[in-house]
Amino acid sequence: MTIALGAVLAGGSSRRFGSDKAQAMLDGAPLIEHAVRALSAHVERVVVIGRDHGEWKSAPDRPEAGLGPLGGIAGALSHAMVTGAPSVLTVACDVPHPPDALFTALTRAPAFCEDHPVFGHWPTSLLPDLLAWLGREDDRSVRGFARAVGAIPVRIDEPIADIDTREDLERAR
Repeated sequence: MTIALGAVLAGGSSRRFGSDKAQAMLDGAPLIEHAVRALSAHVERVVVIGRDHGEWKSAPDRPEAGLGPLGGIAGALSHAMVTGAPSVLTVACDVPHPPDALFTALTRAPAFCEDHPVFGHWPTSLLPDLLAWLGREDDRSVRGFARAVGAIPVRIDEPIADIDTREDLERAR
């Protein structure tokens, strides 16, 4: 089964990195490009959430910027709803080489990766629940929301290497 829509969450402030990590170069390409390429192999189309990007379709965080990854997931679900996609597969822009096993583990929705919860597969029908959660909860954790809606936690044996700091980027090189 091919998932119709994939979303790269790229709206973070990159505080630990010190500059826009989505644009940080690794192996001749920005991190966001690595994430888009990896995701593209598993979905019909890709949208970048949280930033305008000339090369790929983009959409904003919802209901507003600054809500962390849940705002990005809400933006992805909103875009999915508008475009008629029944679900969306979300990934982080700072994971340049996600293991294929992770995508395989996320074929059923709702599901999320226990070790890196930005990776998830979310049915579009969860958008009202997520917007309500963001409106009333101080808990902005993806895990908290995922558990509240009964999303299946998945785990894979392969490590998921993300780039949070410049040191992480140097190790990845």
